[in-house]
Amino acid sequence: MSDRLRVLVLGSAAGGGYPQWNCRCPVCALYWAGDPRVHARTQSSIAVSADARDWLLLNCSPDIRSQILASPALQPAAAPRGSPISAVCLTNADVDHVAGLLSLRERQAFSIYATAATLDALAANPLFEVLDLVRRHAVDLESPFELAGLSIRPFAIPGKCPLYLESEEAELRDDTGGWSIGLEVTSGNTGFSYLPGCAEITEAVAVRLRGAELVLFDGTFWRDDEMVRLGLGTKTARRMGHVPMSGPDGAIARLAGLDIRRKVFIHINNSNPVLIDGSPERRALEASGWELAYDGMEIRL
Repeated sequence: MSDRLRVLVLGSAAGGGYPQWNCRCPVCALYWAGDPRVHARTQSSIAVSADARDWLLLNCSPDIRSQILASPALQPAAAPRGSPISAVCLTNADVDHVAGLLSLRERQAFSIYATAATLDALAANPLFEVLDLVRRHAVDLESPFELAGLSIRPFAIPGKCPLYLESEEAELRDDTGGWSIGLEVTSGNTGFSYLPGCAEITEAVAVRLRGAELVLFDGTFWRDDEMVRLGLGTKTARRMGHVPMSGPDGAIARLAGLDIRRKVFIHINNSNPVLIDGSPERRALEASGWELAYDGMEIRL
C-alpha cells in the first residue's frame, strides 16, 4: 500500500445531512421524489492517514458509525477489539462535528485535539464523560503537533460559537481561534488545508491558502440569504458563521487567483442547489475550477 497522504471524505453534508429528515425544501424534495440528479450525503467529517494504517479524524459527525461501515480502512482489524482511528481533531464544537464522539465510546482509547474553548464545551456536557479512556489535548494556534506521521497546524479563522451556546450578544466574527479554527495537515512535502466552517475570507485567510496543493473549504450555502429566501430560517449564511459560495465576496470570487492547485467544497447544506447534478449553480461552481466533495471521495497527495 502506498504511503502517500490519503484523505477520505467520510461525510460531505452540513448539519442534518442530505436530505434532511424533516425537510421538503426544493433540493430535498428532489431526493424524496427519487430524482437521479441528487445523492444522499452524511454529515461532514474526513479521515487522513500518512501510512494507510493509522487514521486521524478531522471532526466526528453524528453519522460516524455508518461512515465507518462504508470505509474498510477505518474498520477494526484485530481481535477482540481495536481501531485504526488513533485521534480526532476538532475544528469547532458544533453538534455536527462533535456528536459522533458519543458513538466512539465502548472503552476505546484515542485522543481528542481541540482548542481550549472547544474542550471546555465538551467538559461542560456530562454526556461526553462516557469517553472514559479518551485523552483530551488543548492545541495552540500556529503550534504544530505530530500524530502518526502527520503534522497538524491549527490556525485562526473567522467564526462564532456553536448555536447551542449562542446568546443575543454572540460574537459573530472571532479571529482568535477560540471557537473556529482551520487546519493545515502535512506529511513530508505534501499537505492540505481544511476549513469546513469559515465566516469570512479575510486577507489573512487568503494569504494562508495561497499556493496550497489542496483546500477543502466551507461550501454550506450558495447564497448569503439562502435560508431566508426559502423560508427555512431568519439568519443569513454569514450570521450562521458561513461565507456563501457565490457573490462578489463569496468563496468562489475571494479564492480565485490564489494559485490553489485543487479546490473542493465540503459541508454542503441540504438547501444548496449545487447538490443537483447539472444545475446552473453546479455548472458555475465547476466552471470556476471547484469540485464538490461527496461521501466516499478519496484524494491522494
